[in-house]
Amino acid sequence: MANQIAIFDTTLRDGEQTPGVNLNMQEKLEIARQLENLGVDVIEAGFPISSKGDFEGVRAVARQIRRPVIAALARAVKKDIDRAWEAVQEAARPRIHTFIATSDIHMKYKLRMEPDAVLRRAVEMVTYAKSLCPQVEFSPEDGSRTRPEFLYQVLEEVIRAGADVLNIPDTVGYSTPDEFGALIRGIQKNVKGIDNVVLSVHCHNDLGMAVANSLAAIENGARQIECTINGLGERAGNAALEELVMALRTRRDYYRFQTNIVTEQIYRTSSLVSSLTGVHVQPNKAIVGANAFAHESGIHQHGILTNRETYEIMTPESIGLKKSQMVLGKHSGRHAFEERLQELGYNHLTADDINEAFRKFKDLADKKKYVMDDDIEALISTELIQIPEAVQLEYYHISSGNSLIATSTVRLSREGSTVEEAACGDGPIDAIFHAVERATGLEVTLKDYRIRAITSGKDALGESTVKVEKDGKIYVGRGISTDIIEASAKAYINAINRMLYDVRENQNGQIETIETI
Repeated sequence: MANQIAIFDTTLRDGEQTPGVNLNMQEKLEIARQLENLGVDVIEAGFPISSKGDFEGVRAVARQIRRPVIAALARAVKKDIDRAWEAVQEAARPRIHTFIATSDIHMKYKLRMEPDAVLRRAVEMVTYAKSLCPQVEFSPEDGSRTRPEFLYQVLEEVIRAGADVLNIPDTVGYSTPDEFGALIRGIQKNVKGIDNVVLSVHCHNDLGMAVANSLAAIENGARQIECTINGLGERAGNAALEELVMALRTRRDYYRFQTNIVTEQIYRTSSLVSSLTGVHVQPNKAIVGANAFAHESGIHQHGILTNRETYEIMTPESIGLKKSQMVLGKHSGRHAFEERLQELGYNHLTADDINEAFRKFKDLADKKKYVMDDDIEALISTELIQIPEAVQLEYYHISSGNSLIATSTVRLSREGSTVEEAACGDGPIDAIFHAVERATGLEVTLKDYRIRAITSGKDALGESTVKVEKDGKIYVGRGISTDIIEASAKAYINAINRMLYDVRENQNGQIETIETI
């Protein structure tokens, strides 16, 4: 359809390249399932050549997620394309996405290649990718800073070579909406064969204009938009999927375009990605921020009570926020719990998963008077989407006070043995972290620590997020409990478990330093 915009989600590729984000295969699968529920048209599942772990993650998504196109990124290099095809060949609708830089500054200083050589490489690798995969997407990296005449030439040649999608990246977020719209308009006017392919854009947010540039591209002929949940991505991130989609929906009178996105799944998708990546959404973030539908001013409150449209241009329900939540408690039965899981979208859980979730729910219900939807989602995302626990917390004790040196004792189990250690620290959290380090014999650097209440009230479930660094790599750990000290200890141990898991998974894998669009 001429007014249909395809949504290409690159949360699992560009989004995972956000500093400090490191998703394991189970987490990638969980996000991919939710992206499928959300209705995205294309999932870029990763960059298979970058590591063994990323290859396995892309292949798992290709095998299990069937409705969307599953794309894998590859440089215009034969070994990259081979690895990408190996990862996605079992997908119902596979795509290879290959790229090479075309701007003068990138060709001269990064590639050290002449324009003619770049053109030949682009054509050769698109031809090769097309010989393997039925769908091929090509991106001229740094396209927005590429000389228009050379850009047109490259695009014409890769269309002849078999490219199905041409993606124009604003790689460093340099363009303005007028400039970027004119670039897309120029491509439509000057590139032969452009009517036979899908024109796409990929905008970065370095100047805060990624969404505006993407919308300008749509107005000038782009029909696929590359974006991420919560605007995740390298540096300042990418165009935020939720902002683009809700702009098209809310201002349909102006844009007159539509997507396949089930907008009622937006909030849940945002929350899941935030939880699994450890990158929390700022309160004033458009669409999904905590304040997006909050009103404190008396004038605003009066207007909302009289007519919501006075200060709300979209409803909370349109993104999946409910005014009232189903409340479960310790007397709630398994049937009610399973029904609630279905309503929340957890249709893929196995019987064992449901049994474990119900056990965790009952444990929590003994500590809290009411268990809210947010509590249940936290249990699922934090407790069930896990890597193998090489280290487990069996017991902890804290001694602390305003006139005492904080001391912690922990007992950990690891590979059948039990270790007990004690340590002091600058407060109870610092003390328990030091005790865990001594018990595991592992030294890591704490880079970030956060605690937040998932729901309100004095019995609220607390979620702790910990980021630690080891050998230059960041690992994110999460823990939940009604006791924030226990949640913190769980998060720290979870980060250590991720580090141990990553070492095991990647010890035989090849890891490269790679440039991306």
